[in-house]
Amino acid sequence: QVQLVESGGGLVQPGGSLKLSCACASSGFFFSRAAMSWYRQAPGKERELVATITSTDGTTNYGDFVKGRFTISRDNAKNTMYLQVNSLKPEDTAVYYCSARLGPLTYWGQGTQVTVSS
Repeated sequence: QVQLVESGGGLVQPGGSLKLSCACASSGFFFSRAAMSWYRQAPGKERELVATITSTDGTTNYGDFVKGRFTISRDNAKNTMYLQVNSLKPEDTAVYYCSARLGPLTYWGQGTQVTVSS
C-alpha cells in the first residue's frame, strides 16, 4: 500500500514563496524507485503537470508556465519530495497534488491548497 500526503500549502501574497512537501508511506524501496511528480488543478480547469523528477538520476522537467520559478527535489532517505515555489502569481492558485509512478501503477495524494492573493 502506498500513501502520499502533501503539506505546506496556504495563503500567500503575490511574489511570495512556499515549500510544498509530499511524504510517502510505503513498504520496501517503492519511493526510491518511483518517478515523482507534482500536478495542480485550478477551479474549472483540468489538472496539469507542474514538475517531474526521475528515480534514476534525478532528472527534472517542468511545465512551460513554471519559467524558472519552481524547483522540484526529492530526499529518498526521508521518502519525501518537495516543491519550492517562488514568485507566486494569482494564477498559481490551485490544489497541488503529488503523484508517484512505478511501472503501470500511479498513486495520488489528497492535495494541498495554494492560494495566491493580496
